[in-house]
Amino acid sequence: MIQNKSVLAIIPARGGSKGVPRKNLRNLSGKPLIAWTIEAAKKSSYIDRLVVSTDDEEIADVARQWGCEVPFFRPEELAQDNTPGIEPILHAMSVLHGYDYVMLLQPTSPLRNTGDIDGCIEQCLSQKANACISVTLTDKSPYWMYHLSEEKCIKPVLSSEQPVLRRQDTPDVFVLNGAVYVARSSWLQKTRSFLHEETIGFAMPKERSLDIDSHYDFIVAEAILNEKKWHA
Repeated sequence: MIQNKSVLAIIPARGGSKGVPRKNLRNLSGKPLIAWTIEAAKKSSYIDRLVVSTDDEEIADVARQWGCEVPFFRPEELAQDNTPGIEPILHAMSVLHGYDYVMLLQPTSPLRNTGDIDGCIEQCLSQKANACISVTLTDKSPYWMYHLSEEKCIKPVLSSEQPVLRRQDTPDVFVLNGAVYVARSSWLQKTRSFLHEETIGFAMPKERSLDIDSHYDFIVAEAILNEKKWHA
């Protein structure tokens, strides 16, 4: 609990994955990908209940082996490629009632740590926000991004009176990193989205913001984790 408010954390992990087959179970530095999120969440000071939402027996077995609860199986219609990401969360909330806050922890963010998890919900409550999501600084500023017209002319994505030529002259711009989403449960049931004009951002460093979506991402994550082991 945090400030006498209960927190339900949900790790959504469906069996189907076209980009990297069986992605959530793939070995990453000696553990299944999903295990990194389970371990970080289990150390949280505020999570009252941690569950995995899955449609897959093997994922459920692995989650339990790593100490995570799997109290139900997700309906097949909520485990499709085109299923909106919020639907499994709302489904879990409909099964598990009575929590003041709900947290979404995607298993594709293995570098996110317990401090990031707790920091996000601390910021949410300290600012009395309805929702808080993790973000990180962009690699490339949108002030340097362009559309190409049919004639191959470049058109800036963001217009400004003067071109921004130096990196240090560009304002800080953040992107979602997919690591932590927190919201007041009653608010989320109404809005059906963590992203809203009322949502605030929790800044995370780039080295913990990798979102696994491809074989290349696994290679990068493995290299980062091996580097950490070397210096541990």
